[in-house]
Amino acid sequence: MPRPPIPATLTRSVEDYLKAIYHLSLGGTPAGTSEIANLLDLAPASVTGMVKRLSEQGLLEHVPYKGVELTAGGRRAALRMVRRHRILESYLVAFLGYTWDAVHEEAERLEHAVSDALIERMATALGNPSVDPHGDPIPAPDGSMVELVYTPLSEVPIGERVEVRRVETGQADRLRFFADHGLVPGAAVVVLDRQPFGGPMRVSASGREQLLGAELAGVLLCARAEAR
Repeated sequence: MPRPPIPATLTRSVEDYLKAIYHLSLGGTPAGTSEIANLLDLAPASVTGMVKRLSEQGLLEHVPYKGVELTAGGRRAALRMVRRHRILESYLVAFLGYTWDAVHEEAERLEHAVSDALIERMATALGNPSVDPHGDPIPAPDGSMVELVYTPLSEVPIGERVEVRRVETGQADRLRFFADHGLVPGAAVVVLDRQPFGGPMRVSASGREQLLGAELAGVLLCARAEAR
């Protein structure tokens, strides 16, 4: 079955909406108008109007009393933007000396300006990576993407050795903290102890023991070290 075409030109605003709805729908639930408004820092009335226009263009579908979902064409357009963003982040880190905590805002600005041809040249220069510097999967040029399921470090059993595969945050201060403590994709971590009722956990990472709060541990997504 042929893939539905992506409109030849999309405005920056439309691209932002589609990408936001994609991220909000990752859990399998429709995106609500208020959630979209909060994520994009817009008035709910503005979001309602744009959602109606995107629905008329065949990029969104209304789910009664729940919110909106991307159509197949809308999803492909959103994943095109996700690919651009993550390739840009990877290129900025690999070739231009950016640190992983400083690339998000830069990529947000550039993703609307670059062409698909430039993105593919960047991807080739990078060796066509499957993940970005944070471990987030990079969609393929055809819009396909494998979403692997990992375990948050906060849920890893005591005594188990795991490897950090993905850091699920874009907050620069948290990313700097993780980098300073060796908690980056590829790092081996052993859970030594955990306090009850959501208390801190003691882990060994990068050759040193350290305490880590449950909230921070929850954004470090891991796999068993031997599962690679």
